[in-house]
Amino acid sequence: MLTLAIQNATLALTALLTGAALVGIALWLAGLISPRSFNPQKGEAYECGIPTRGESMAQFKVGYYLFAILFLMFDVETVFLYPWAVRMKELQGAGIISIAVFFGVLVLGLVYAWRKGALEWK
Repeated sequence: MLTLAIQNATLALTALLTGAALVGIALWLAGLISPRSFNPQKGEAYECGIPTRGESMAQFKVGYYLFAILFLMFDVETVFLYPWAVRMKELQGAGIISIAVFFGVLVLGLVYAWRKGALEWK
């Protein structure tokens, strides 16, 4: 039993050291082969040589971002339904209660977004 714990600790330590060594080697190689330029123009905001005219920021409606975030949120949360569907017979009553709570939170979030107008395109 003790030897299994020692083997697991050795494996974990080896994995950590290997990962750290690979990251260190990658950073060292990046420092060797990366281009270096000490031109003062390199630190400016725009390197292309053409100065910007007017406003450089484009305005977007926040509604697009809210709609996209809501879509991703509900899309990703549906992935959590698959484990419940697979193990439904084993979970029995506790599984149904947890699914009901999960759906309740989803519905509350949808109602909140709907009332705030995040789902309307104006």
